[in-house]
Amino acid sequence: MDNTTRHVLECLEEDARISHEKIATLTGLTIDKVDKIVKELEESGIIRKYKTVIDWDLAGDENVYAIIELKVSLERSIGYLPLVERLYRFPEVRSVRLLSGQYDLSLTVSGKTMKEVAFFVAEKISTLEQVQHTTTHFVLKTYKEDGVILHEQDHVSRLPVTP
Repeated sequence: MDNTTRHVLECLEEDARISHEKIATLTGLTIDKVDKIVKELEESGIIRKYKTVIDWDLAGDENVYAIIELKVSLERSIGYLPLVERLYRFPEVRSVRLLSGQYDLSLTVSGKTMKEVAFFVAEKISTLEQVQHTTTHFVLKTYKEDGVILHEQDHVSRLPVTP
């Protein structure tokens, strides 16, 4: 990938709503060239989707998120893909990642309540033949999502301690 294409991608990653005119200004390209690059990136699958980062807590959403780590057993000739394809088809699953280290896979899941997420793990994930062990971590607060800071801390200055 050349630097021009990388720069166009970085502009879109920073702000999916950025106009092609603004990208052209930032990169020194013509609008037609930006249009062509973006179209090629979309058609090739490099650009998969345009996404909005939403602060669901601020919006009043009551969803619960959890990170589920999976230890799995695999047959040599099959690999991870069949299990991964089964996992990412569950509507509760927001992301699936292959890991190095103690666990093999990481899932990010969502549900309306902790109980709903716990039942999903117990009934849908733990029952899969390849899954040997799961560890569930409930997300208590999200401070940064996809590079966007969601929690701006108020700058409260401490009063000086006097003797």
